[in-house]
Amino acid sequence: MVAKNAEEMKISIVTISLNQASFLERAIRSVIEQDYDDVEYIVVDPGSTDGSRDIIESYRDHIAHVVYEPDKGPADGLNNGFSHASGDVCGYLNADDAFLPEAFSAAAEAFRLDPAADVVSAHGYITDEGASVRRRFRSSHFDPWRYVFGGAVLVQQSTFFRRQAFLDVGGFNPDNSTCWDGELMLDMALADKKFVLVNEYWSVFRIYDESISGSQRMYQESLRNWDRLFEKVMGRKRRFYDPLIRCYMRLEKWLRDPVTPFLRVWEKIAGTPDIGKKLD
Repeated sequence: MVAKNAEEMKISIVTISLNQASFLERAIRSVIEQDYDDVEYIVVDPGSTDGSRDIIESYRDHIAHVVYEPDKGPADGLNNGFSHASGDVCGYLNADDAFLPEAFSAAAEAFRLDPAADVVSAHGYITDEGASVRRRFRSSHFDPWRYVFGGAVLVQQSTFFRRQAFLDVGGFNPDNSTCWDGELMLDMALADKKFVLVNEYWSVFRIYDESISGSQRMYQESLRNWDRLFEKVMGRKRRFYDPLIRCYMRLEKWLRDPVTPFLRVWEKIAGTPDIGKKLD
């Protein structure tokens, strides 16, 4: 366990939810049961009809702000949520994901150890719909060039950032309906914000048939966003040789972090880790 600092920094967390009643309570509990006192919790629900709002109301005493107003999508909903945030450090969680115990204490400690850090990221676990672990999911060192060539990734659920950094880049792009999280990190990197990587596991990321990541139902829109972000960084459209650079960058990513490919192989042989008790 990470020792608490006597003067804890305030952490603001936003959860966005739309008809996610089967997962929502687990997400809420993963926030309110953290071993960290100074948490401002904000929940955004633009119009659920599946009983989600009953769940939210049952935890109302633990939630600082509830936003029920309609929005234009997840990124717009997150902006609405963060408009109520007053914490020094922020993070956010989709209703079908969850934080692991002690994640907030560990994130706060990382910011305390490096006061110049603007973004702190750790690793996580990918689970299925029933919360069985599929594999580890590891963040990597982040910069714009590597990101647009597929050589950098951050586990969104295990990423925390200073609220001022969020304000400096204008928050999420509300027109991005597929990779709003990646674009926020990209904008922060382009603004020369400092990224810190912590070799710990702070969250679980659920992928299943109905999720955006699992269904690939927005694949074409995702491609358009990727092309737009590429042009934002490179100042040009993609060229015929860019797939070769992408292959090199993905190889370079594994060379920079050989633990990741080793774990992929090890999990095929020995199976995935059991984190059941952490998700109770």
